[in-house]
Amino acid sequence: MKQVVQNYKSGELALLDVPVPGCKPGGVLVRSAYSLISTGTELMKVSEAGMSMVGKARSRPDQVAKVVQSVATNGVPATYRKVMGKLDSYTPLGYSLCGVVEQVGTGIDDVKVGDFVACAGNEHALHAELNWVPENLYAPVPDGLAPRHAAFGTVGSIALQGVRRGEPQLGDVALVIGLGLIGQLVVQLLTASGVRVVGVDPDPVRCELAERMGAAACGDPSSAAVETAVAELTGGLGVDHVYLAAGGAGNQPVELAARMSRDRGRVVDIGKCRLDLPWNAYYEKELDVRFSRSYGPGRYDPEYELEGRDYPIGYVRWTERRNLACFLDLLARGSVDVDPLVSHIAAFDDAVETYQRLKDGDMKAVAVLFSYPGQTAEAAAPAVAVPAVKAKPTPARPLRAPVRLAFVGAGNYATSMLLPHLAQRDGVELSTVVTTTALSAANAQRKFGFGQATTDLDAVLGDPSIDAVFVVTRHSSHAELTRRALLAGKAVFVEKPLALTEDELAGVLAAVEESGNDRLQVGFNRRFAPLLQEAAKRFGARTGPASVRYLVNAGRLEHGSWYLQQGTEGSRFAGEGGHFIDTVSWLLAADPISVYARATSGNEDLHIVLGYPDGSTATVSYVTTGPAGFPKETLDLVADGRALRLDDFVRAAVYDGRRGRWVSSRLRKARDKGQNAELAAFVKAVRTGGPMPVPLQSLVATTAATLAVRTALAGGAPVTLAGAR
Repeated sequence: MKQVVQNYKSGELALLDVPVPGCKPGGVLVRSAYSLISTGTELMKVSEAGMSMVGKARSRPDQVAKVVQSVATNGVPATYRKVMGKLDSYTPLGYSLCGVVEQVGTGIDDVKVGDFVACAGNEHALHAELNWVPENLYAPVPDGLAPRHAAFGTVGSIALQGVRRGEPQLGDVALVIGLGLIGQLVVQLLTASGVRVVGVDPDPVRCELAERMGAAACGDPSSAAVETAVAELTGGLGVDHVYLAAGGAGNQPVELAARMSRDRGRVVDIGKCRLDLPWNAYYEKELDVRFSRSYGPGRYDPEYELEGRDYPIGYVRWTERRNLACFLDLLARGSVDVDPLVSHIAAFDDAVETYQRLKDGDMKAVAVLFSYPGQTAEAAAPAVAVPAVKAKPTPARPLRAPVRLAFVGAGNYATSMLLPHLAQRDGVELSTVVTTTALSAANAQRKFGFGQATTDLDAVLGDPSIDAVFVVTRHSSHAELTRRALLAGKAVFVEKPLALTEDELAGVLAAVEESGNDRLQVGFNRRFAPLLQEAAKRFGARTGPASVRYLVNAGRLEHGSWYLQQGTEGSRFAGEGGHFIDTVSWLLAADPISVYARATSGNEDLHIVLGYPDGSTATVSYVTTGPAGFPKETLDLVADGRALRLDDFVRAAVYDGRRGRWVSSRLRKARDKGQNAELAAFVKAVRTGGPMPVPLQSLVATTAATLAVRTALAGGAPVTLAGAR
């Protein structure tokens, strides 16, 4: 494999062929997708390597002291050989990257092969095609976060730890001195914390960027603009905390920090700058000077970093790894935006030239990324397998009435969209309702006439008189409850989604194969909507490929909604997206064979492009930023000189250009999204033993396509659905 290295004696930079690291226990082998050049720390090291021996000594007095001590202990000849041997060796560069897990070491169970992870460490997140990374120096990349953004994880953690050391509070005013990469991130983190920020940097471009990222005002350290802004924001009292994110040999930053601070303010040193503290200025204000040690607690502790010994959260809330995961979460939720900081993305093969341009000043940059397209193309755009259904046909059963149903879960959707239809349907008996709390079961029993209310799921699954089980719980439990009900021999109606991961989907299909029970329906109700059914009938059969546009104006969720619990319940699209993919697939009478996805900044809006076997293409735009008064769902299908339009399930129209006329349904006063018709079809299938309303392979294909959206977002390239028909 290739790795960027430097000879500190000669200053030579090289892209060297080196052996692939082994995958040791307690860590993972990661193939790099993007790695970040630290334009501060790394360029300082590159510049030092180009100095004379005297220059190197002046820049590193700490190392000179070690040499002097070694001379006293070992003598001049031995020390000389030791120093020259160390200087005349290749050393690595890099400490922040995102990549794909290629191999998992023993003892690791939080990631699997193919997962994207952000990695940290100047020995483990190097500019190299492959790195072995111990457990406490990587964190999984959240759904929808682009790998190039996740590559900022380490520098983000450094900035985050610095902000934590300042202990900001809502309404504080802070001064950030140095608006390079770390400084820009500190500005955004403080702004997200409710702190008003003034930035300082001699570069007007960086000042303008920081203001765009949320700073109240920025300016040159020698200008009066900074002092004026601080005076206005603090009433002349001075800032609550100062963050030193500047480099260089000058003492101006610490002097400015003292001048701008309030009485008993805090000064946090994040960067590597001169700290010749003016005693009177710091004493008179009794300033609290703090150091921020890199990524956070755990840094430089080999037992933590190399042996995986975590610190208990009750004693150390924010460790190195927890800071890394927190910063990734802030990126995924749009609280921090690193995209404007990316000045250039260079091919990894051009690494030496890129460093040289940065060193010579030919390339002005805040952040530069190396991309590894050749090595990561396969990982970034993998073929996702669509599992094949393996089950013997279920023998037809005699007609049975009434059909006895059990509900697992009785939340808002079950009680508003499903149970009102079933309670009024002839030939249906609501036998048992199962919930985790006794009161919710009792309420459902009282409202809808269930024969029994219980919290004992095993009793329901073991009751031979119950024909079908409805799974209407939170998303994270769907796959497991479905699996158990299938193994118990029940017909199952599970609300979307069927599964949140490929492993969960495989578990459901394993239950189908083991039990021979394929009596499964997922609550994809829109294909059953009467208005859409009528419009599709009027449109007629296609002969050529179609273009479909489906706009979903999903809106924002209320604060506290469990849909926002992505760590346990999956992303919002993973939970809801199957609805829209299924509707399109039904209209096109085929399952998708490819998925491509893009997200807007902050991942608030998703745009998914689906490819179909006959060349048809469908775009599903799932947006949360639209106005409340706009229709929630609009769908257009165009093919063979005809067009179909559906407006929020209250109006549909078909236009036939050859005849030049509209065939439009009447305006519907109430939206009917097909729940009643879907339930009728399911109950009929259970009662007669006939086929389920939707073929199981189609349900599997829709679920696999929905899950593939995460892979497509992470990789930034289309994903092939292998095995799709």
